[in-house]
Amino acid sequence: MSEMNCPNCGSRVSPAIKSVKMITCESCATTLLLEDAGLRLAGSQGVLHEVPMICQLGDELKIGKGRYQVLGHARFSYGRGTWDEFWAIDGSGNPVWISVDEGDLILQRELPEKDWPQYRGTLRLGRTLRYKTEGFRVDEEGTGTCVGLKGSFGHPLTVGESYRFLNLQGENGTVLSAESVGKDYEWFIGSWIDPFEVEVKAA
Repeated sequence: MSEMNCPNCGSRVSPAIKSVKMITCESCATTLLLEDAGLRLAGSQGVLHEVPMICQLGDELKIGKGRYQVLGHARFSYGRGTWDEFWAIDGSGNPVWISVDEGDLILQRELPEKDWPQYRGTLRLGRTLRYKTEGFRVDEEGTGTCVGLKGSFGHPLTVGESYRFLNLQGENGTVLSAESVGKDYEWFIGSWIDPFEVEVKAA
């Protein structure tokens, strides 16, 4: 993509791929939204304290037969700790999320709304539902607050905004996850990844 200038400090910023909707300025730590008219200020990128991580921005990960380039890094706090989310693209340019929490990894893709799980009432801990041919149980729920952003993302995220999350474990090892802000939902599907089977090619 062509480079643009940060409206806050004037530094050059270059979105990694065409589908990027948000990017952080490396020079002034400002979060920027990409719109038809150009870049718009969206707030602070927060603080990402350096801690040992399985990967960094720009790294290429080999997971099984797939290869994924890491383009964005977001960190969320859930009170007693934090977890990290990496936005990446596969070899075909399709976006994925790689979640890292205390050494556990999940590789997930966003589900289009037509493929969301169907259920009645409210999902809470212990509730079960069927999705396609697999049974799922809600085994984790909570609230996470975005505390830091770095790199490029396929949709806007906001430092300081809180998200309700649900994680559902499937009978066959599949993972369903839901995130919501107010009445806005997103659903994801994926699977656990053995961190010792991840090969990292540094940027």
